[in-house]
Parts: sequence; C-alpha cells; structure tokens
Amino acid sequence: MIIIHDVNISLLSRFVAKDLEARMRVMPAVVVAGARQTGKSTLARGCGPKGRRYLSLDDFDVLDLARRDPDSLVAGTGPVTLDEVQREPGVLSAVKRAIDRERQPGRFLLTGSANLLMMRRVSESLAGRASYLTLWPMTRAEQLGRGLCGAWEELIAARDADWLEVLAAQPDERADWRALALRGGFPVPAVHLRNAEERDIWFDGYARTYLERDLQALSSIAALPDFRRLMRAVCLRIGGLVNQTALGRDIGLPQPTVSRYLNLLETSYLLVRVPAYSVNRTKRLMKSPKLYWGDTGLALHLAGESEPRGAHLENLVLQSLLAWRDARLGRAEILHWRTTVGDEVDFVIEIGDALLPVEVKATSRPRLRDARHLKTFRNEHGERARAGLLLHAGTSLEWLGPHALAAPWWRVL
Repeated sequence: MIIIHDVNISLLSRFVAKDLEARMRVMPAVVVAGARQTGKSTLARGCGPKGRRYLSLDDFDVLDLARRDPDSLVAGTGPVTLDEVQREPGVLSAVKRAIDRERQPGRFLLTGSANLLMMRRVSESLAGRASYLTLWPMTRAEQLGRGLCGAWEELIAARDADWLEVLAAQPDERADWRALALRGGFPVPAVHLRNAEERDIWFDGYARTYLERDLQALSSIAALPDFRRLMRAVCLRIGGLVNQTALGRDIGLPQPTVSRYLNLLETSYLLVRVPAYSVNRTKRLMKSPKLYWGDTGLALHLAGESEPRGAHLENLVLQSLLAWRDARLGRAEILHWRTTVGDEVDFVIEIGDALLPVEVKATSRPRLRDARHLKTFRNEHGERARAGLLLHAGTSLEWLGPHALAAPWWRVL
C-alpha cells in the first residue's frame, strides 16, 4: 500500500495506488501526471520492489545528464523511476528505445507535473508502451485515511432504486464543506498544516514557485503580472462558462493571449475545463465548457476569498469525480448540460449508453424545485438518463420524487 505520513503518524493511502501497481504488472512504462505537490513523488517512491532506482530531474546533475546523454540515464535492465520528466521531454525518446530493446513490465515509472500529451515540446507519446494515470489532489476520503474517492462506483453499479440504501451504508462522517474547500487537497495544507495562516503561507509559496519556475519550463512568459491577473480572474469565475473574449476584456489581455494562458494552466493540471454534453435534442444547448480549478484551497487563495461560495462545493464534487474517473479502466466522461433557456445540470457522468446527472446545491434543506432541472434532463434524454443525484449541504437522504435522490455531499464524497 502506498502511504503518506502526517504529523500524527497516521497512514493515508491513495486511491490510485492499487491501479498503479496493476498497470505496472502489464505495461513496460507507466506515467503518473498531476499538478505539483499532489504526492506523485511519494507515490512513486513507495511503488514497486525494493532496490528500484529513483532519479529526479529536479536534481540538476540528473537533469544535465538527461539533456546530454539520456540513453545513459535509462541504461541497464533494472526498474527505474524518473521523477518530473516534463523538465526534459527528450528523455522519453530514450525510454522508448530502451523499451523497444527489451520489453519488461514495470521497467519505467515516470512522473510529471504537466500533461505530457498536451505539451508542444513532447514529440514522443510512448504509444503502445505506456499507460497513463493522473494523480489529483487528495480526496476527502483519502484525507480521512480511507484511500477512496467517494461512492461513485457503487452508485454506477447499483440500480437507481437501491441508491438510498447504498448511500445510507456509507460512513456517517458529517463535515463542513467550507472547511474542506479552504484546506483543498494538496497533502501539505490539507493534512499537515493546521490553520489558515499556515496554509496562506504555503499557497503563496506554491503560486510563486509555479509562476517563477514551473511555468517558465513549459513556456516563456515575460509578463508574469498579467498571468497572475488571469489566474485570479479564472478563480473568481469558478463554475462559469468559458468566454475568453470577455475574460480578456476584463483583465486587459487579447483573446489569443487568454487562450494561450488557459492552455498552460490546463497543461499544469491547475485549470479544469468541463466540456458540454452536446447531443442534439429539442432545446438549443450551450456548447462552451465550464471552468473549475484543480484545487479549491489554491483557488480561494489566488482569488483572495476567505469564504467559499456554492461554486466551490461544485468544485469539490468535480475533484472527487476526476479522481474516480482517471483511476478506473472503463471509460467515463464528466460533462455539464446547459440550455439557452436556463435549464442546467452541473455534471453529467456518461458511461457507455448511460447518463447520470448530478446537481450540486449549497442549501441545507433541499426541496423538489432544486431538482427540477434533473427532471428536465431525464425527460430530454429518455431511457439513457438514470435518476438524478442532488448533492446538498444538509443531512437529509431522501427521494424527492422518482427522478431525483437528495443526498448529503459527505455521503458521496
């Protein structure tokens, strides 16, 4: 089991650990990507047999060798872990050559703080040689020591009529979602740091490191104040539709620059764009994606907000969904649905032919009217649509009608 030690010596497992081990038994290379400080290095160090060689490209000597002679860096037949490979994408070509000479399951474990498949400088995708995993910030269940990412798989597997029973069986661990949003999911502020002042210091250092070092490794940015203003503007628009022209107008940047900056944030796993569900139906649909942030704690810090909003509860649900989606082998899509007449559903989980709509409300007393768009969605999509899930900030677990189950967010996350 992959573990992280906090100051109380408790053991916190990561949800992807089991899946990572399974993929390493099959593929010659496994790539674990995610934002800085999500725990990739800790996960990688604890994975595989003892004696596995560990090399980090954050080490300047290792980075220099990766640039001068990458084949020597990966030479040998023993298993090796290469940490932060985005710092020298050319090393992937050397990994490919080594795999082609001798295909050995689990030979290479690679980690990166950027989406290698989205980086322009990466010409080698290791297609057919590597399996890709994403490590998102810690879920609430991981922070509680359960090593899970919520009850999504149980809900997908169960009949709609059994959902209430499935969620009633989940641990009764009531919590304030605002406190969780302020902590976020990066292991240090979420688990190790105990107060808002300490977390502010950590988030400030994180933002500076990203702007002054990591961002420059991805793309040369001369106007860092402009980029920081964009990050703040995006954080203030969590849960809203992407409008690059309006965003640029508000902060004084041209649309092409806004587009480029958003792409860099997405490549760094800090920005998340949720695509629109776009099957043509009787009503005209909005096709723009919605903007969210990879970590709510960092988003609140960058925006200068001390009190989370309802959109941050949506963001917490999305973070749990992403951790679940990206660790499972079966394909699943996380989308949103919105029409020009005002009907909207925060998230739509698409698996095969089935659609599971999820609405998130920060209210502590859900009412039937809060689920009206779930009913509209189900009417629009007929047999493909399952019953809807209304996640709220209260304690009631009950059917609001045949089309929607109201459930406390902490029963699912």
